[in-house]
Amino acid sequence: MTTRTARVELTPAAEELLRRLTGAHGPVMFHQSGGCCDGSAPMCYPRGEFRVGASDVLLGHVAGDVPFWMSADQYRYWSHTHLTVDVVPGRGSGFSLEAPEGVRFLLRSRLLTDEELRRVDAEPPLPTGADGV
Repeated sequence: MTTRTARVELTPAAEELLRRLTGAHGPVMFHQSGGCCDGSAPMCYPRGEFRVGASDVLLGHVAGDVPFWMSADQYRYWSHTHLTVDVVPGRGSGFSLEAPEGVRFLLRSRLLTDEELRRVDAEPPLPTGADGV
């Protein structure tokens, strides 16, 4: 089985925060919905407490087995980018697990390179919520 082109990763600070959140809450997941305000930041939820929609796209897994989902509408805007989840001081959403920590997750992005785009184009489509993953 061929490894997919990496589409999302964590900074060391985000990975450390995620490790603490997983220790306190058990398995978690990310979802990036889009929109304004809190919807523009990646949200971290206990796995199973957020229902992924049929059209949501699974960009990949971070920190080993933490799924990172994105709404289909948002994915159309971000499909040509590589995303890095970072953590910065400030209050994020009251629904995301990091909110009580005084920090929030934040996406940083870069365009995929020509080589990455070629590999992505040759890969099967990313799984969606309809695939039952």
